[in-house]
Amino acid sequence: MNITVLCVGKIKEKYFTDAINEYKKRLSRFVKFNIIEIPDEKIPDNASQKEEEKVKETEGEKILAKLPTDAYVISMCIEGKGVSSVELAEKIADISMQKSHIVFIIGGSLGLWDKVKSRSDFKMSFGKITLPHQLMRVVLCEQIYRAFKINRNESYHK
Repeated sequence: MNITVLCVGKIKEKYFTDAINEYKKRLSRFVKFNIIEIPDEKIPDNASQKEEEKVKETEGEKILAKLPTDAYVISMCIEGKGVSSVELAEKIADISMQKSHIVFIIGGSLGLWDKVKSRSDFKMSFGKITLPHQLMRVVLCEQIYRAFKINRNESYHK
């Protein structure tokens, strides 16, 4: 199985990078895990709604260009379905019976373009709070790792 996290922006903080690298290392025994970063677009100061939409569109086109055609696509967005860790584990197990590649998408600071959401097979949320996309990447990596531990009935801290 392949899992890709396709995300907008680079991680600048070492503590986020260290955490992500730790989960990548842990996941390597279960799955081929890859992170693809797409450069974020510069947002003009005091951007209008139209300018913000253009930024999301430009980032979205780059995301869509990187999506494998045969992957199951999960977009992380606040209006997505909230799932527990166990539900995510079940979802990954169910998908793996039909597809060999899952792509999770994390948008930039303005969120995801509607066409990216439309292309998604599932829209998922970790709650109604808004997280910086760098922190969201850490949380997502941890939850994917937790899902594999759950699916293998291996212990993991609660």
